[in-house]
Amino acid sequence: MPHPIKGLFALAVMHACVPAWAQLASAPLDPPVWAYPVNPPGFQLPPDDGSVRRVPDSAAAYSIAQTRDRFLAPDWHPADHAPLPGVVATGRKPGVSACGYCHRAEGTGGPENAGLAGLPFAYIVEQMVDYRSGARSTAVPNRAPQVLMIASAKAVTDDEVREAAAYFSSLAPRAILRIVESGEAPKTTVANWVLARVGSGEMEAIGHRIIEVADVQEHFESRDTHASFTAYVPAGSVARGRALVGGSDPATPAACSTCHGPDLRGLGAVPAIAGRSPTYVFRQLYEIQAGFRSGPGSAPMKEIVARLSHDDMIGIAAYLATLKP
Repeated sequence: MPHPIKGLFALAVMHACVPAWAQLASAPLDPPVWAYPVNPPGFQLPPDDGSVRRVPDSAAAYSIAQTRDRFLAPDWHPADHAPLPGVVATGRKPGVSACGYCHRAEGTGGPENAGLAGLPFAYIVEQMVDYRSGARSTAVPNRAPQVLMIASAKAVTDDEVREAAAYFSSLAPRAILRIVESGEAPKTTVANWVLARVGSGEMEAIGHRIIEVADVQEHFESRDTHASFTAYVPAGSVARGRALVGGSDPATPAACSTCHGPDLRGLGAVPAIAGRSPTYVFRQLYEIQAGFRSGPGSAPMKEIVARLSHDDMIGIAAYLATLKP
């Protein structure tokens, strides 16, 4: 009997008929900078002053160096979940980052990457296969979150993939998002691949953007799974997204519930889309449309996203983020 992951890998290679260079050549040249924050030249993290980080409702304490170590997943709330598998807790040097470092110990993720909690086991495995084969890449390849993800996918073993997928799929997703429709949003800067409020609290016109920021930046930087976020979206986005998701807008040929389930919390191996980071959802819609996700699982989405504008994608992402995960 063929190995399940190797079998999926072979299938992905067969379906990934568009090489990476062709995807890059045919993709739009304007991935929105708000959706793909890139550290500016010369960016440096604040110096480690030797202090200890703490977060609310936790007895744990981690040094700043520990919260920045990609081979360690700070586990602030261990009573909330089962013990972390080794690949989630510490990864494997030199090439496999701890899954819980980027995606957090409870799979909550952040605007810069995927929330994994509650995703189907088979879906997580399939995405790792797509990253290995090149069927899944990114529109802005110099962003560290995607660089580390692709490198880890190529270095991880099949057993480690199964261990991580079993762990994350067993978790209940956490509601950590608040959506605000507004003509204004906080003025932001790029802080380690995500948007963060500038210290003055100044507001600016939102335009055609989603501005998703941590409510307490230090908690998010400390990789606290209870860290919450507020996403500012243009006025009217939620209603627009509701129509698109429901299939009542001609830009979408079918309701999202057809594949993602009546409550949009997943169906079989199809992932949940309710309550997810709107910045992340926007990027996935954009990358499927632009050809950066070409694995077998993304094939049914091609027709769905083909006619979507950026504003349509913002609306869909905004509406989905208002739903209970």
